[in-house]
Amino acid sequence: MNNASRLAQFLRSAALPAILFGIPALPAHAQTEENPPPDTGTQHGHDQDHPEDIVVTAIIPRSHIDILGGTSVLTAEALVRDMRPNLGETLARQPGVSATSFGPNASRPILRGFSGDRIRLLTDGIGSFDVSATSADHAVAINPLLADRIEVLHGPAALLYGSSAVGGVVNVIDSRIPTRIPPNGYDVQATGTYGSAAEERSLAGKTDVSVGGGFVLHADGTYTRTSDMRVGDFVLAPAVRDAARASGDPKIAALADLKDRVPNTASEGWSYGGGFAYVGSGGSIGASVSQLHNFYGVPVRYSTDPGGTSEHTRIRMDQTRADLRASVPVDGKFLDEIKLRAGWADYHHDEIEQDGSVGTSFFAQGMEARLELVQARRGGWDGAFGGQMVLRKTSIVGDEKFLPDVDSETYGLFTLQSLDLGDVRFEAGGRFEHNHLFATADSLLGIPDTDRKFDTLSGSLGLSYAITPDWRAGLSVSRTERAPTADELFARGNHAGTQAFELGDPNFKSERGWGVEGNLHGRGRDYHLTVSLYYNKFDRFIYDSIVPDAACLAANHGNPLDFPCFAYQQTGAEYYGAEVEGEWTAAKFGDTKLNFDGLADVTRATLKGGAPVPRIPPLRLLGGAALENPHWNARLEAEHDFAQNRVSGLETATPAFTLVNASLGWKPAMLSNRLSLTLSANNIFDVTARRAASLLKDYAPLPGRDIRVTVAIDL
Repeated sequence: MNNASRLAQFLRSAALPAILFGIPALPAHAQTEENPPPDTGTQHGHDQDHPEDIVVTAIIPRSHIDILGGTSVLTAEALVRDMRPNLGETLARQPGVSATSFGPNASRPILRGFSGDRIRLLTDGIGSFDVSATSADHAVAINPLLADRIEVLHGPAALLYGSSAVGGVVNVIDSRIPTRIPPNGYDVQATGTYGSAAEERSLAGKTDVSVGGGFVLHADGTYTRTSDMRVGDFVLAPAVRDAARASGDPKIAALADLKDRVPNTASEGWSYGGGFAYVGSGGSIGASVSQLHNFYGVPVRYSTDPGGTSEHTRIRMDQTRADLRASVPVDGKFLDEIKLRAGWADYHHDEIEQDGSVGTSFFAQGMEARLELVQARRGGWDGAFGGQMVLRKTSIVGDEKFLPDVDSETYGLFTLQSLDLGDVRFEAGGRFEHNHLFATADSLLGIPDTDRKFDTLSGSLGLSYAITPDWRAGLSVSRTERAPTADELFARGNHAGTQAFELGDPNFKSERGWGVEGNLHGRGRDYHLTVSLYYNKFDRFIYDSIVPDAACLAANHGNPLDFPCFAYQQTGAEYYGAEVEGEWTAAKFGDTKLNFDGLADVTRATLKGGAPVPRIPPLRLLGGAALENPHWNARLEAEHDFAQNRVSGLETATPAFTLVNASLGWKPAMLSNRLSLTLSANNIFDVTARRAASLLKDYAPLPGRDIRVTVAIDL
């Protein structure tokens, strides 16, 4: 059965609940005004919540105070201020979030020390259909420049999107498929940014137009161009510079003086898309088609060995994507709403050598569909349940093929149930998932036809207690299972992007773990505070680590290795950590408020036997002060990342660093807040900073002083 047949079968099965519950067809007459917002007040005496406090990724929209698990929402001015062309750096200031920082173009979020397949990156609830989890040098095929809001969700609700999402979920929510009729018949938004560190020039625009009868058309486009990224001082870390000077090769010794800009990090990218939707009192349905193109350089991991190689790789990435979304209100005794989301994408990127030839090409086709049935609230009981299907086919062609062709299928059933008894709320979630991976025989890699199937069951139980109407404490316990990925099972070859010979194990079993998380949410008239404590203990935890070359020589047919040998291994592991975030309005001067805010986060991860898990972010503190007015704002903040000396294998320690940032925002009153100007200065003191979670921290530091100007128009 091909992918199209599978999707058709899923859509037919998705229609079955509608027939059984007697859902009325969408009416022919559209509503003439925007759907009223849902009542977002909580059940415990809070004032009406601000829209930015409502987390829609949890399917049942709730205030972040009422969710078991840490959450954060990036929207409005904060989204404009923190926006970068890649998702990792856009989110790097959120609690519990770091980034792979694989140069300025391929930075992927890291949640509570988890990366790769242990987090899910979504566009409006559907996966990104790329190969970014395969390697840190592969960019995420999600364009944050078009985001209306970005939500980060931890805890039991993350199980709704995959049993592998033990670290959490990042959901980038856009309006590519319209969900409302523009109040004035049209809506136009445009943003332009210049950033000095990489001479970044980016433009983004989108529009919704009502064409009558409840139909809305959408169009959007973005363009970004950067030069090589400027840094504060030397490009290479001190240990690498010392090794370069000691090499005896004049060309390698000259690398010790490499300063100011990180070579091979320029980029150019653009995207465009269109969509339409019918929005009526009886529901909505819409679709979109988009294309994303990105051409970027990967920072060079310079070899200080005279006989070694230093890859100067550039990547040309293209993706065509189609999405479908439908929502039908039921207003029945059992069901309140039925939602359907589906997506398909064709992804391809070429890794281009220094002479312009294509060395290796990656291909991925994917399809994902989700059916969500939201239950009607009955007394204090509400919830949701549904099904999910993910089909994926990946292949690599070229000199550095390190994986066989792999077909994978994932089918999942999930539910999240909540019982509200007033001061006490109980919550339970569960997910069953069937994973089937088939690797096609590859004689060059020495892999026969290999068929692996995994059935995993994950679940969670939790309760929260309203200490006062505005303070709530919660505790949840979860048991998770994760099927191994294709890379962890079948990798066996040189991968230039990560500068590693990667070796998987086709005999791996599913990864299992237990987790406990405690939360405290509270707010008063002039403050709010959130505290999250978590602990995860894994059995058969899968990780990659440098091992003696002998382990990879057999897989390489006895030929010398081009890169160090990194083998996936399976053992026990423990993760624990904390996140604290708060804000206080210290004073008010008419319409102007003086706010202080801060966050702290830390993760400690240890393998069975006491060795640290590789690439874990250290303790971080971030604090800021801001003056906020309806028409202007000013902010000063400082971030301090402590040294990370708990490292594994040949991983190097990471020095501490402090970044100081400032920003000014202005919305001219005479333009009714339709125009905003933002001026920001990041890393004001031009510090050379390196993130512990980055594979390339010793070869590509974070940007130096970066003066950014952003103009946003909303008509």
